[in-house]
Amino acid sequence: MTTGTTTTADEVPLFGPESQFRAFFDDPRWALAMIRATVLEAAHPQIGAALADNSTFVAHPWRRLRNTFLSMRRMFDADPAVREREAARLNRLHARMSGSDARGRAYDAMDRATRAWVVAALFESAVTMCRLSGQPLDQDTMERMYAEYRAFLAALDGDAGELPDDLNDFWRYFDRVVEDELENTEAARVILYRLFDHLPAPALLAGAPTLWAAGRAVVGPLLGAITVASLPEPYRRRAGLPEMPGAPTLMQGAYLAAGLTRFLPEGWIDAETIIETLSLSPDSDDPRARTVAALRARMKRASALLRLLTPMSDETGPDPVPAASRVTGDGRRSAEEFFRQVLDQTGDGHLDWPDLAAMARELATRLDLDEPEETRLYDAFAAWWRELQATLDTDGDGRVSADEYAAAVPSLAGPALIRVAEVLFDATDKDGSGTIDADEYRALFRTAFHRDLTTTTDGTYGRSAFVGDFLSFMAGRRTNTPYDPLLTDA
Repeated sequence: MTTGTTTTADEVPLFGPESQFRAFFDDPRWALAMIRATVLEAAHPQIGAALADNSTFVAHPWRRLRNTFLSMRRMFDADPAVREREAARLNRLHARMSGSDARGRAYDAMDRATRAWVVAALFESAVTMCRLSGQPLDQDTMERMYAEYRAFLAALDGDAGELPDDLNDFWRYFDRVVEDELENTEAARVILYRLFDHLPAPALLAGAPTLWAAGRAVVGPLLGAITVASLPEPYRRRAGLPEMPGAPTLMQGAYLAAGLTRFLPEGWIDAETIIETLSLSPDSDDPRARTVAALRARMKRASALLRLLTPMSDETGPDPVPAASRVTGDGRRSAEEFFRQVLDQTGDGHLDWPDLAAMARELATRLDLDEPEETRLYDAFAAWWRELQATLDTDGDGRVSADEYAAAVPSLAGPALIRVAEVLFDATDKDGSGTIDADEYRALFRTAFHRDLTTTTDGTYGRSAFVGDFLSFMAGRRTNTPYDPLLTDA
């Protein structure tokens, strides 16, 4: 099967709005299935190691969710050109991810068998989602959906050969991988047991920490128990995953309840709108920002009411803010907060190349850069990492700790960071005029960053002003800049 194969023998499209995949796009059950599929993916040693080393899902889970959703939508788009462009972007991204795990085993995000397992976990989780919610797929529908997922793999990999042609053979393949290859990896344990414990609030709930903490304390363990109970029994046994008493009943109830949403009028649930609303900053110039601001005000009132009902120390005060999160009077972040929110993109407590690569990846994704521009951006970030390492890595361990950063750096504005800003400016200045005009400005700050920025009086944005604003964020640690929703938001 090739990337051009978009229909089955009876001419039913495998991609686009008529695909079986699209039928699940706005289905609340899909949220449960995606968590389950992510755990199955992370349990694969190669994928687990790649996630642990390169992923931002711990520090920036909502941003990762949004990017994954948009990528899946593009990969199942009816237009072959959209699918091919997204596949090329994903392949460039994955080609930059390789290394070895804690046991010295090599991993490569371009490994074809590993990529096939990602698609297999998504397909099997979708089938399981339907079965657990009391709406099992009939054989014909399952066959069609399997063809869609194989076509997805073909669009991504150029060939679907790593997945069996026949659906019956697929189940034997799936069982073999589960029993012989999956492990209780660190990445799988983080998703199941630690991610929800420290899950940062989305932008919508950022002003209601008490409400968010209370909800997270209840929902996190429940989601973990539901996910564990839904995993294949051979994997649970091999990984030694404990099953909470009553978890199978809880799991069945959660899927059945989510499945009842099929009785809601069409269009009442829109996954894209929900994801955007969760991540949209209230001070964005997006038209929906006013609604978000109103919702946040209600959330703050609910949080205040919850504090009245919850015993808390008088020292915390309203919506307590951690010391590291406090902002000085001139609108600057502390060094500790800047390190945690901006520099440590992977959330492992250190700054190293995967953190800067994640910044480059996010910029390239938001701006939808083509290969030459994307490569220039990565190269600029790589040069910045070499400069940071040479300046800040005082103990020579190949990474920069929060203490090394706080002790040694009043500013990060070296020549390499200036080059990063210049490359970003050039990528935005599409016509090469030396200024960002109104249309280019909208494409960068409104479309990509969802934030407004004051331009010069003639409606253009010059190179020096652009570089200065970028450096004031990256080096000056200033808050409320147009770059905040790109690199600091969860």
